[in-house]
Amino acid sequence: MTSNTQSNANQDSGPTRPSPNSDHQTPSIDRSPHAIRGVALDMDGLLFDTERIYFRVGDVVLQRRGRRFCHDLQARMMGRVGLSAIGEMIAFHELDDEPAKLLEESNTVYSELLLEHLRPMPGLDLWMERLIRSGVPFGLATSSQRRFVEMILPTTTWHDQLAFILTGDDVVNGKPHPEMYLKAADALSISPEQMLVLEDSGNGCKAAVAAGATTVAIPNEHTRGQAFDGVHLIAESLTDQRLWDLLAMQRETSDDVADRGDESPTGKSA
Repeated sequence: MTSNTQSNANQDSGPTRPSPNSDHQTPSIDRSPHAIRGVALDMDGLLFDTERIYFRVGDVVLQRRGRRFCHDLQARMMGRVGLSAIGEMIAFHELDDEPAKLLEESNTVYSELLLEHLRPMPGLDLWMERLIRSGVPFGLATSSQRRFVEMILPTTTWHDQLAFILTGDDVVNGKPHPEMYLKAADALSISPEQMLVLEDSGNGCKAAVAAGATTVAIPNEHTRGQAFDGVHLIAESLTDQRLWDLLAMQRETSDDVADRGDESPTGKSA
């Protein structure tokens, strides 16, 4: 697999596929999973427990203004890209700050705390080991800025196995818009229906479901209680056996189709 491959948002994706940059409505989606030929992974709160760090950053920044961060605000910001997330903070507390300046201040605090407090989510190493062994191509689809992704990935043993890396810098419309996951499917050269997405937040799941992907929610302590409408499965953690049952079942289906020489239901070869 090749690293750091980014998709082309203008690539012809067929008549039934929404444009990544267009206004979107959630399509009517067959909730039964299709043959899975690629996996897209969120990062914050799914692979790494960065939500604790984000909470601390938000509280540091807001305390300077006589306010406090809270879980309700965090839920509104989760999955959103940079300025969009900061816009939620400004609206929530009716701040007078310029969004770009407040974002840069937050980024400075986050940079100072990130590596010192970074922790993997339970089961991450085993999940990655088994995913690599499965031979299914996979990549990262995160709302984080690329500079922070590039700080985190070198701490892992699997970063060179990523088929693509998509960050908040690579999209116009952040989650819950489906652009991120439409681009992820393009990067994998498959249709969204052939892609498995793992997400921890309601906004992230909305994006994946709207793209047409088989979506699995793995809530953490910060996202439990959020809405996960339309997902195929709500898993307990990365160690949930149902994840592997789902992937194994769909790989078997995919292999059967390949043996027959059939095309995928969308008409797009894998």
